[in-house]
Amino acid sequence: MVDIAKQTSSKQPETSGKSQENREFPGLAGRIAKWAAGENAVEGLLPGLTLHRWEMPTAQTSYMLAPSICLIGQGRKRVMLGEDVFDYDANQFLITSVDLPVVSNVLEASVEKPYLGLTLDLDIRMMAQLITNSEMPLARPQVDRRGIATSAVSDPLLDAFNRLLDLINTPRDIPVLAPLIKQEIYYRLLMGEQGARLRQITSSESHSYQIARAIDWLKKNYDQPCKVENLADLAGLSSSAFHNHFRNITAMSPLQFQKRMRLNEARRLMLLERMDASTAAFEVGYESPSQFSREYSRHFGLPPSRDIKSLMQAAE
Repeated sequence: MVDIAKQTSSKQPETSGKSQENREFPGLAGRIAKWAAGENAVEGLLPGLTLHRWEMPTAQTSYMLAPSICLIGQGRKRVMLGEDVFDYDANQFLITSVDLPVVSNVLEASVEKPYLGLTLDLDIRMMAQLITNSEMPLARPQVDRRGIATSAVSDPLLDAFNRLLDLINTPRDIPVLAPLIKQEIYYRLLMGEQGARLRQITSSESHSYQIARAIDWLKKNYDQPCKVENLADLAGLSSSAFHNHFRNITAMSPLQFQKRMRLNEARRLMLLERMDASTAAFEVGYESPSQFSREYSRHFGLPPSRDIKSLMQAAE
């Protein structure tokens, strides 16, 4: 499932005669502006990297955010998970350790000073290998941590991201050097304020790891009936313990989590694959079109047909 409100393109680097930064904006913002000129979202420059550019504040968008780190070069953004609200700018990064159904919008952006940001997917296997090969503190399985947080951007972390983006100028270096710089980024994260949160997701004994297994099942089977006791068995927990840990990490119940995924996917099907509301509802697991319409309106603020019409008009 993807963020359907963004327009994504896949670009190949153009290196002839270009400096490492866009002269109009310094540092990380300039590097993002160089490759995201006029685009809302750009993928394909580096594995796992997406660049974002918006020239005006955006409406709230609901989507699944994979385990990732998000940095802003310029502007400000809000991300909401349940009742939790995270506002951040160029001084902070946002990190997620599990897949989460979030709602977000850009708060500060203009033509003169566009919002310029990036998202880098986290490679959990690479992170686990890094922990294994180093002498890092072990995770504390008994502590539940929300699967999303913000922290201050350190100079070493920012420097690593700048060097990662600079690799786009020399594509032949990407296969060799990008994994090394990503390891450095993971090392900075693991040794920083959010290190314990990330170490938990790599430990099979932690609640975060157990809940992540259940989330993975929900992602692959969002259109199927969801029984908490079955998810609890998959996670290796009692039903009551599973429910408590799931809510602590995701800020919602398993059924609410599944509902968010279903509604997001139905919205994508109607917008991008031109399905009608009833067909999309059945496709994602709803048995009652009227129930789907009620829950869709409650979540997105408009009935399905009006919401899709509004999104299509906004994209013109």
